Amino acid sequence: MRVGVDTGGTFTDFIYQTASGLSIFKLASTPADPSQAIINGLERIAHETGTSLEKIEIVHGTTVGTNALLERRGARTALITTAGFEDVLVIGRQARPSLYDLNVQRPASLVPDELRLGIHERVNADGAVIEPLDLEALESLVDHLKSAKVDSVAVVLIFSFLHPNHEQRIAEALARLNVPLSISHQLLPEYREYERTSTVTINAYLQPLMSQYLHRLSKHVPALRVMQSAGGSISASVAGAEPVRTILSGPAGGVVGALRAAHGIGVPNIITFDMGGTSTDVALCTDGEMRMTNEATVAGLPVAVAMMDIHTVGAGGGSIARVDAGGGLRVGPQSAGADPGPACYGRGLLPTVTDANLVLGRFGGAQLLGGDFTLDEERAREALMKLAREMSEAAGRRINLVEAALGVVRVVNAGMERALRLVSVERGFDPRGFALLTFGGAGGLHAVELARALRVPRVIVPQRPGALSALGALASDVVRERSRTVMLGATAENQTKLADHFREMNREARSELRREGFSDKRQRHDASVNARYKGQSFELELKIDVKQQGTRAGAAAKLASLFHQTHKARYGYALDGNTIELVSARLRSIGIIEPLQENEVSHQPKRRTISKNNVRLAPHATAPVHFTPEAARRPSRVAVYRREDLPPGARLRVPSIITEYSSTTLVPPGSAHAFLDQLGNLIIEL
Repeated sequence: MRVGVDTGGTFTDFIYQTASGLSIFKLASTPADPSQAIINGLERIAHETGTSLEKIEIVHGTTVGTNALLERRGARTALITTAGFEDVLVIGRQARPSLYDLNVQRPASLVPDELRLGIHERVNADGAVIEPLDLEALESLVDHLKSAKVDSVAVVLIFSFLHPNHEQRIAEALARLNVPLSISHQLLPEYREYERTSTVTINAYLQPLMSQYLHRLSKHVPALRVMQSAGGSISASVAGAEPVRTILSGPAGGVVGALRAAHGIGVPNIITFDMGGTSTDVALCTDGEMRMTNEATVAGLPVAVAMMDIHTVGAGGGSIARVDAGGGLRVGPQSAGADPGPACYGRGLLPTVTDANLVLGRFGGAQLLGGDFTLDEERAREALMKLAREMSEAAGRRINLVEAALGVVRVVNAGMERALRLVSVERGFDPRGFALLTFGGAGGLHAVELARALRVPRVIVPQRPGALSALGALASDVVRERSRTVMLGATAENQTKLADHFREMNREARSELRREGFSDKRQRHDASVNARYKGQSFELELKIDVKQQGTRAGAAAKLASLFHQTHKARYGYALDGNTIELVSARLRSIGIIEPLQENEVSHQPKRRTISKNNVRLAPHATAPVHFTPEAARRPSRVAVYRREDLPPGARLRVPSIITEYSSTTLVPPGSAHAFLDQLGNLIIEL
């Protein structure tokens, strides 16, 4: 049995394939040890289905590495580099994101000063050794690291991607320390020493923690795979050795699931909106494909491995509302998480976005998770009343409960709207040409308001929106990324050299996927190059067909034409006569899994599936909802539908609330048409 698991800050989601279709359920996350919630859920699945844990394979979206990096809870790490480059992590680049901030604080280095160590050796830009490795100094360095009691070591030598021998010798000497090693020519054989050093150091910083976590989980579930930031899954052993590839593990599953849903209904251009309990992740997808980057920044540090271009903000259902020192209302990024959770969960005392939505009536009741979880509305009102009093004192006028709750919703919406504009408008895309595909437990409550603000014409709420990230993990193919710096001119003479690089990477990739059980017929290998005009500092990625027939001159001309077109589309101009450089070659290798069978949907083990024979088209109920401060005493009566009652083609009243096991969707008053398509997706046209 194959199970998709997504660990969030508030809930851990499970989705699994059975003979009759897919089943989902949620459990409260266990932040102190995320593996505990997973084990609890898998034991529940094993009990309900009569399957032993040994026969369960899971694909896991995890935030263990992300949280450790954000909170600086990683290992005591040492960095070994070429003498003279010990401070490259601190020096960084000249670029300053906060140019006029007089009190800017740069992110702290992951490696303390005393553990950034240089060793005499040098390779030049052509890969030739101009100073041999100092073997005597290497022995002293190993002894020093042993006495320093380091937990992990990163090895990053200058131009080692052209001549890896020195790094290999250092790795052999360090082996006797019995600590995890991150070697740059193995992890990221590309140029740009600052980004490479940062990436390899992050990997070393996270290695012990991630390895221990996956080892602990593997004791209960031997067949374990992990979602990676670039989409697709990797084995637990690879994830433990290369945790830097899992930094966007959880959000990546959501984008994969969103693209899968969009493909099913023929929508090529989407903006994904994943609002959970702790954060919101947004991404823009064009022509049915995710946008990738190898220039990401996480926790203020550059990460140069391939990952989805996802933007995250600290806004979720558990985001805490407060009045700041200047009297302004702030929401997030602090979150109540799973413990204690929002006030309405019965343990917390601080007002959150979830509490505001409950007080306003936007849930259509107080029952979540199919009635398994009851919200404490009175406790939510108490938390919001306290906030209203603080807001009143700051504003110098009385602010009532409804006004305070609406303020919380508006502030959190403003932050999420900025994030959506960042991935669309600020990158040259018109949101009016996209659909907003919303998921996550809280996404449906805010999506329509955000779509209207951005003038997005359509909102799509797929089936099982609250567990779409887990579904994306479950449906993900096995993926491995390879790259190397080539530094070739885009000439006919260099086409053979480029083909040789891809041939070697392809051979390695095929062999690796065969070891994982994928025949050549179940493999796909997508090639691309990073190219630029000579003299530029950054590149554009171009997808190419390395199997194309024709002359070398024809291949070079086609590549040049593609680059000019791509450059003009991105920047508005092309320099047709300029020399083009091919900086790096990339290969994305995919092991294609068996497609999921979605015959029926069960929201939790042994939950009854409603057939079309007993579907009711009328609203299940009506509920009072506050949409404006003026409606504090006279809320609107809104139709409440149970999604499992709605057949394909059903049209809904507006305004309305659509409840389901994993999420709730709100369609506020205004011009809109809401209906279910033939695949069961909820479509809201604005």
